[in-house]
Amino acid sequence: METKSRPKRWLLSASERVIILLIGDVLMSLVSLFFALYLWAAGDAWMQFSLEFIRDRPPFWYFLLPIFWVILLVELYDVHRASNIRETLKGIGLAALITSLVYLLIYFTSEPNSLPRRGVSFFIVFAVLLTLVWRLIYIQLFTSPHLLRRVLIIGAGNAGETLVKVITDQSPPPFNVIGLIDDDPQKQGDQIGDYHVIGDNHTLIDIIKEQDISELILAISGEMKGDMFQSVLTAQEMGVGLSTMPQIYEDLLSRVPIFLLEAEWIVRSFVERTHTSTLYQLSKNLIDFTGGLIGFLMMIVFFPFISLGILLESGFPIFFTQERLGRGGQPFKIIKFRTMERDAEKDGVRMAEENDERVTRFGWFLRKSHLDELPQFINVLRGEMSLVGPRAERPQLVEYFQNQIPFYRARLLVKPGITGWAQINFGYAGTVNETAIKLEYDLYYIEHRHLLMDISIILRTVGQVFGFKGQ
Repeated sequence: METKSRPKRWLLSASERVIILLIGDVLMSLVSLFFALYLWAAGDAWMQFSLEFIRDRPPFWYFLLPIFWVILLVELYDVHRASNIRETLKGIGLAALITSLVYLLIYFTSEPNSLPRRGVSFFIVFAVLLTLVWRLIYIQLFTSPHLLRRVLIIGAGNAGETLVKVITDQSPPPFNVIGLIDDDPQKQGDQIGDYHVIGDNHTLIDIIKEQDISELILAISGEMKGDMFQSVLTAQEMGVGLSTMPQIYEDLLSRVPIFLLEAEWIVRSFVERTHTSTLYQLSKNLIDFTGGLIGFLMMIVFFPFISLGILLESGFPIFFTQERLGRGGQPFKIIKFRTMERDAEKDGVRMAEENDERVTRFGWFLRKSHLDELPQFINVLRGEMSLVGPRAERPQLVEYFQNQIPFYRARLLVKPGITGWAQINFGYAGTVNETAIKLEYDLYYIEHRHLLMDISIILRTVGQVFGFKGQ
């Protein structure tokens, strides 16, 4: 059945939606600043809202609050997360919490009456409310069914089935999937998840016209036949978009589909895309040094209390050291506060598990609060680790997993991190399958890493600390 043609101008790409989100957030933060200044001035006993007030009363850093607020929303520039009401509420709430905590920290360490309490309070309230209103408007507009891309999946094999499951699990749905196309006669009419195989390369163009298809997704694991290739080229000439299954998988899950990639991908695609700019490396080194120094000072502050708790429950040693592999497979000694019993590995090397019975009661608290990680800042200052990167793993487990999971050793292309993309999205892995999922996150980070992504990971880690979500 034919469908009514939709205006093509509404079929925005992910990057275009990010720009719209950014423009909206910037406008809302600037309006929040204006309202905050106005109400601050209205309650001032000395002067009302005027250019004189704006020039004389707010300190310089006050006008940087909109920039700080937009940076805190960085994780909500994932278009899929931005389309989810629950994730939006979590992201805005976390931004408000971090803003308030940073301000309170500065306030209580500054001279009395030296900071604009009302001005900052008004800004936080308006920023939360206006950003929330704008984001709800965005969700209402850009997740409505008539604005979704109408797609056909080319290939009903393993890759196609995997893609269908990924799309079906998304809420709200990222596409309007019309069906699948496959040249195998035995698959015609088959149901894959919620969708059917509705044609082959001979009917592809007709289906595109009849169903007003806006995009094709190639999910063919093997070699594409010549007739199908020609039909896809014809579709492109008609203006139909073309994406690949790995690309969509990465966009939707922020992971790399390691079990559906060919062997040469690690060289042909992954390694080529992992090169980063000199500016990024310099910025990352600066953040590592600054964060390492701050973390080390925090460790000194908490050391007396943590060491006392460990000693009272299970005695010495206070610190736990273990050989791990760093960048390029170079071994180093990782340092943590001890959270397990002293003879935790008397029966041999074991992976850490959720609710591990070897963890002491005080160790459970340290893990939940991430305080056990504080000594790792020493590793960061030594240059053995970064603030952000894949989890440092033991040589024995690396050797085991690289024989079980494709591309596992590729995670050693970068320094391991105290926190990372896999850590904030998945947590502990207790099985080979769970470790494979974590590797998909790690490889996604290595392939796509940039400064804002690192900042986002650090901010989300801070949120997990305050949310007591460690394991």
